[in-house]
Amino acid sequence: MKIATWNVNSINVRMPQLLDWIERTSPDVICLQETKCVDENFPFQTLNDAGYQTAFFGQKSYNGVAILSKHTINDVQKGFDDDDDEAPKRLIAATINGIRIVNTYIPNGTELWTDKFTFKLDWLQRLRRYFDESCRANDAVLLCGDFNVAMEDLDVWSVPHWEGKLHFSKPERAAMYYVKQWGFVDNYRKMNGDKQEFSWWNYREGAWQRNRGLRIDHIWTSPPLAEKCTDCIIDRSTRGLERPSDHAPVVAEFKL
Repeated sequence: MKIATWNVNSINVRMPQLLDWIERTSPDVICLQETKCVDENFPFQTLNDAGYQTAFFGQKSYNGVAILSKHTINDVQKGFDDDDDEAPKRLIAATINGIRIVNTYIPNGTELWTDKFTFKLDWLQRLRRYFDESCRANDAVLLCGDFNVAMEDLDVWSVPHWEGKLHFSKPERAAMYYVKQWGFVDNYRKMNGDKQEFSWWNYREGAWQRNRGLRIDHIWTSPPLAEKCTDCIIDRSTRGLERPSDHAPVVAEFKL
């Protein structure tokens, strides 16, 4: 079973690229972030024609998440249980082929110690509580998405450049490690060891051409599911296209 995560940075802008990528790679499940599309305008019919069921939780401008699947999508949850109607659309979960898949677009934070930064840290605390209350580490559980946090030194192109900055600050990493301590395994690191690759490159400053990126897109799983992982890659092919998303897909394969 092949499961992918991709921040498409607008599903409607990136739809031709998404359809081409689907045809080339044929994932069983695709988790999308930053769809930037309200539910009424979500292109579910186009994706259905491509062979995918859809579950989506949309929002105009920023945010918005979706799960596409060749298999039946069950038990869909949109957002945290205590979210109100005005809460950003950043989490969607579903059960597919016995795997509880939680797709997240974790808040960016804008700048350190602003209200939005505090919101990011609080949101990560809520994410940990979500797993404590609704999932078990000995079941098949998968957390994926745009985490907006680079976890390790290998996940940034330059530690001196990024030290103490947004996406690589100690508070963000500590909050993300607290989520990971629920029992998650980073499948990319499990399969690739100390290999240094990135999944996001700024549109500015020639970051893509100079390979000055961050690895902030992840697929983490519970230990039993991690044992079934046979590969995990970052597919850079989409980032070099014309008008690309600034993120590349991450793809993991599991022998179930």
